[in-house]
Amino acid sequence: MDAQLLAGKTAVITGASYGMGVAMATLFAQEGANVVLTARGKEKLGAVVEEIKAAGGKAIGVVADTKSLADTQRVFSEALAAFGDVDILINNAGIGEQKMIDETDDEWIQHVLDTNLAGPMRYIREALKIFLPKNDGVIINISSVNGARPFCGAAYTATKGALNTLTKNVAMRLVDTNIRCNAVAPGATITPAHLANKAGEQPGGAKMLEYSKHFVYFPGPECEAMDQAYACLYLASKMGRAVRGQVLQVCNGAFL
Repeated sequence: MDAQLLAGKTAVITGASYGMGVAMATLFAQEGANVVLTARGKEKLGAVVEEIKAAGGKAIGVVADTKSLADTQRVFSEALAAFGDVDILINNAGIGEQKMIDETDDEWIQHVLDTNLAGPMRYIREALKIFLPKNDGVIINISSVNGARPFCGAAYTATKGALNTLTKNVAMRLVDTNIRCNAVAPGATITPAHLANKAGEQPGGAKMLEYSKHFVYFPGPECEAMDQAYACLYLASKMGRAVRGQVLQVCNGAFL
């Protein structure tokens, strides 16, 4: 049997009740990691945890909102109580939307910013309280191709561009440590959120896609959630030990 790439590690994965988060949690558990999953919905989160346990993995679920500092702190305290340490953080939770700038009000701006950008900042800050004393750890931010090619909602694309910049800033801060910070930027990936987006069911509908269709090119097949999970595994394991401050775009060549 091949050695597990994450044996004995503990990973916190936000937004892990569906889509890419489930794929990441499942793969990391298969590779030997203890996984600490967060989501706002208790029922779906619990179902994912039970599936991982039934397959022989070690997992706990913590109902938490990335907008809440108290929830963020509780995630790490429960992770430490269950597994004694945290080694990997994946900031996967986020809001997808298609609102054009002229229909984006202040309340919506704050909601998206607080979830997609301030949330990861809070989680990174809490993770570093564990990582810095032991001089070891991995941070992976889930960005988007929209961080460089902003064809979705104004607030969403702004947060993903900012998340890319944050990734590099954190990597610079940690350059003299054994803590790595990188990002994965998914392209079109078959998840419930992506299917809702294609159907015009996300906030803002599909009008922004009509404006941006001339600037977007999709020559290759859509990615699967596991494609993004594999990219995270590369960055989290020893395979990515020399990679720092990078935004790894996984899009089947659709956004070259």
